[in-house]
Amino acid sequence: MESLLSGDDERQREDELPFWRNWVRVLFSSEHGARDRLWPRWIFLRCLGLIYFSAFYSLVFQVKGLIGVDGILPARTYLRVIAEGAPGITRFWYAPTLYWISTSTGFIYALCWVGLIASLLLLLNLWPRGMLVLCFLCFLSFVGAAGDFSSYQSDGMLLEAGFICLFFAPPGWRPGLAASHPPSRASLFLLQWEWLRIYFESGIVKLASGDVQWRNFTAMDEYYQNGPLPTWIGWYIQHLPHTLHAFATGATLVMELGLIWMILLPRRFRIVLFAIVCSWEVMVIATANYAFLNYLVLSLGILLVDDRFVLSVFRRKDIVFTTEAQRHRELEFLGRHWRAARLAVATVMLTWVFYATAAELLLLLWRGAPVPTEPVAVLEPFRIANQYGLFAVMTRGRYEIEFQGSMDGEHWTAYPFRYKPQALNEAPKVYAPYQPRFDWNLWFASLDNWRNAPIVPNAEVQLLRNQRDVLGLFAGNPFASAPPRQVRAVLWQYWFTTMDEKRTTGNWWRREFLGLYAPTVELGEDGRPRFVREPVVESREP
Repeated sequence: MESLLSGDDERQREDELPFWRNWVRVLFSSEHGARDRLWPRWIFLRCLGLIYFSAFYSLVFQVKGLIGVDGILPARTYLRVIAEGAPGITRFWYAPTLYWISTSTGFIYALCWVGLIASLLLLLNLWPRGMLVLCFLCFLSFVGAAGDFSSYQSDGMLLEAGFICLFFAPPGWRPGLAASHPPSRASLFLLQWEWLRIYFESGIVKLASGDVQWRNFTAMDEYYQNGPLPTWIGWYIQHLPHTLHAFATGATLVMELGLIWMILLPRRFRIVLFAIVCSWEVMVIATANYAFLNYLVLSLGILLVDDRFVLSVFRRKDIVFTTEAQRHRELEFLGRHWRAARLAVATVMLTWVFYATAAELLLLLWRGAPVPTEPVAVLEPFRIANQYGLFAVMTRGRYEIEFQGSMDGEHWTAYPFRYKPQALNEAPKVYAPYQPRFDWNLWFASLDNWRNAPIVPNAEVQLLRNQRDVLGLFAGNPFASAPPRQVRAVLWQYWFTTMDEKRTTGNWWRREFLGLYAPTVELGEDGRPRFVREPVVESREP
């Protein structure tokens, strides 16, 4: 049997390689990876497993009512429209989802469970690359077929991080710390690049939007009240003086546009940056429910630090590296041809993702930049190379859609929500990273016209039929004995109560009725829904 190459022979062979091939190995090969980022990688992948778990866990309780056969936006209907507009193999590009195999509610539900189990195994560090593949495919399948229910930037963030981690994670069934397979420098860079872009692009869009609230430092004055799903902690923060809210507004812009570039500075500055952004994200998590978004950004921040910092925090010095001979045996076992193919795939895909994300950032800064956009467009349906921009324009009011049913068209009973503000004396909850996608989407719908929010009339129709899966998205069914004859969606405007009002009434909210948001619906004699009364509220200023 041919003996293994010694370390000197291996280095001599590398020196004889062409210049560009050496650089490919340095950037994309684990052999030349970042050996000082083993613990941050280990921690980040465990965090990613938890985030994937939170995403699939929330879908297990909602996916039937969201996109099941009798859901609000059935995946079957969505994919049928895609197939009609893009016949042949192109449909798989427009909607990259395993739901092409089947759109039955059972299959959709089963994929969520596969993703949930895979995320748990990823958390336990069992075959991390394989589990990351399963998590990515299952979550992409939902995102690719869920329409409005998967249009969030957080979904793109998770898919982008999850895809890059296919090349970032170590091989093996139980890799442990995988000291002999450190993360490739390119994959580490792209995860840090995603973290940087999330902040910087969000800062850019705040300035580019022209929203006066960011310019006059009032953006945070009612932020805690008007965001999608507030928390009780946000209620108290809302009542702090304007001076503190103005400081928070300025600090947000300074951090997103300036401080984050400390990532390019030496180690000590990166550690300071890590402390700043982690503290900031903890505050955001406490004061608003943004699903897993801030948890993911917080986790990506872990990659700012190195092994020395992690070990100093936990006061450990027992990190063990495998010997050089053992590393060569492992690499030889993998096979040179397999390693070459894997290196080629990593080089092409990671370079492609970097080009697409860099091009999008350049186009954000310079709309007429002469860069080819075709490579960007090809990746767009897969959501692995995204452009970000959070809170470009701050909402100027809190509007809530409420569904009501009636047996006589005169007396109306509201359907209770699980998470959305509704009862005036009920404190806003803290439940992130759990994501109630229906409640979340209703916040966006409330800022627009019902014609641009099909989830509202579709939900009305399913409530008329007492559809069990859709009713599961609510906290209860006031028409359990018999379905209502009519269902309507009305609009309220909500405000946090003042300290005095809270002390006197015990209420966290006060509200004002604005009128009918969407048409009142009833079922005709033929069983088809029909409009009974048109809405009187058309739209609101965002």
